[in-house]
Amino acid sequence: MQWTTDLCRDRINNPAMTNVYMELGTTFGHTVVTHPRICAHLLGQIIKAFGSDHVLFGTDSIWWGSPQWQIEALRRFQIPEEMQEKFGYAAITDEDKAKILGLNAAKIYQIDVAETRRQISTDRMAQLKEIYLQEGGRPSNNQYGWILG
Repeated sequence: MQWTTDLCRDRINNPAMTNVYMELGTTFGHTVVTHPRICAHLLGQIIKAFGSDHVLFGTDSIWWGSPQWQIEALRRFQIPEEMQEKFGYAAITDEDKAKILGLNAAKIYQIDVAETRRQISTDRMAQLKEIYLQEGGRPSNNQYGWILG
């Protein structure tokens, strides 16, 4: 994988290079469903070189609409064991996924996650979520934001 492999090699050869973060955006969205082995190599190389604490989740939602399918795909995704053994990739843990999906960004932006969660536990979105769950809690898979005309 041109560019990704190059950046990973550079990071491995320069362990002091700790101010670089890798972002999963369109590439993840393109590969996770249609080419899961390529996606496994992508995540495996990035996490092996940079560590899961230097990977950020991005959706490129402006192009793809609601990112929920990508979030769910990452939560379910795992590098196949044979690829872990052959290439030395680690299994992706729930902790790794939590970091990638937001904890790493929160750290960069100095957001107190516990305090933020406390504050939002009773906000308008929390109220809407409660209504949603009471009504069955099933995703609609609708895409919003299309302009007709």
